[in-house]
Amino acid sequence: QVQLVESGGALVQPGGSLRLACAASGTIFDIDYMGWYRQAPGNERELVATTTSGGSTNYADSVKGRFTISRDNAKNTVYLQMNSLNPEDTTIYYCNVYRRTTRMFYWGQGTQVTVSS
Repeated sequence: QVQLVESGGALVQPGGSLRLACAASGTIFDIDYMGWYRQAPGNERELVATTTSGGSTNYADSVKGRFTISRDNAKNTVYLQMNSLNPEDTTIYYCNVYRRTTRMFYWGQGTQVTVSS
């Protein structure tokens, strides 16, 4: 139904930047909400940033001012620009979308971000 392919995860030094991308394909005409979550081993998955089809955005307090979420509807892609990265940002980042018709959330496979010197 929905395929999500994330990219952009990498090893970066503290203070550096990365841009994650998540391309959606399949039955996606009714995607409303798109977002990024992250989950460290042993922890619950937590919201990083979300954006709606109307352009509203929401961020976790821990990333406000450093991360920016955006979407390109023509490419069915959501991005996460991450600046001023610190070691606490190290974890797997997951893309998430919501379809209005099925009322279901769909997850990507995750992309690893490692912040280390």
